[in-house]
Amino acid sequence: MALRMGQGTIAFALTELRVQLHEGLAIATSMIVQVVLLVFVVILAPSLLPYALLGAVVYSVFQLGQRIQNEAAFIRIDHKLNELYHASSLSAEGYFLGLSLGVLLAYLPPVVILLLLIELLAPLTAVSALVLTAVVALVWLFTCALGYIISTLFRDMRAIWPYASLLTNFFGVLPPVFYPIGLLPGYWHPIALAIPSSAAVVLVEAAQGGLVHLSNLEIAYAATSLTVEALALFGFAVYWARVTARER
Repeated sequence: MALRMGQGTIAFALTELRVQLHEGLAIATSMIVQVVLLVFVVILAPSLLPYALLGAVVYSVFQLGQRIQNEAAFIRIDHKLNELYHASSLSAEGYFLGLSLGVLLAYLPPVVILLLLIELLAPLTAVSALVLTAVVALVWLFTCALGYIISTLFRDMRAIWPYASLLTNFFGVLPPVFYPIGLLPGYWHPIALAIPSSAAVVLVEAAQGGLVHLSNLEIAYAATSLTVEALALFGFAVYWARVTARER
């Protein structure tokens, strides 16, 4: 059964990948916000470029969840195709995971480009590269789960679009993702370290050495918050996929 679910997930992921690749302009423009912010940083505060580059990677990964949100809602609301998928042998969690993997594969090129820029302009150490890999994976689990869950709560595409912008700005722009956490007053640090996107960036910056200076307690707090939130929300998304599939 597990093998069948895995095969179904991979098959649907490849199908979703083909669909996403037809939207080449969307993939190409997915880096607009990051590029604009990086240009401003280079012009106005070049010393913050290493922070902004790491933030751009995490921001790009977080954006995937909002694309999953829109894609899942579009399939369900406009095309009604989710009913066909759920009526097939594809499991509810296979549908959710396949959709998430397909979007991830389609939007990997912009992330790879940013990683190459980091290697050229602010190379990572071996430790920070491993930390970046781990936190990016956790951010992806969190954001694809959040996007999928939200996509099931609406019956009108016009109602769901504003939430993508709100969530992207709340998780990717306001907290210390593109700027160092040290610019925030100390009493805001516990909140910033509890937000998955900023916790991920801060952990990489701490591993890089010299970018931020955190206590062992703060590092443990950020790592625990990110891990627990990502795994818990992802687990709930799998459960929610099964519940909503039965309801329909």
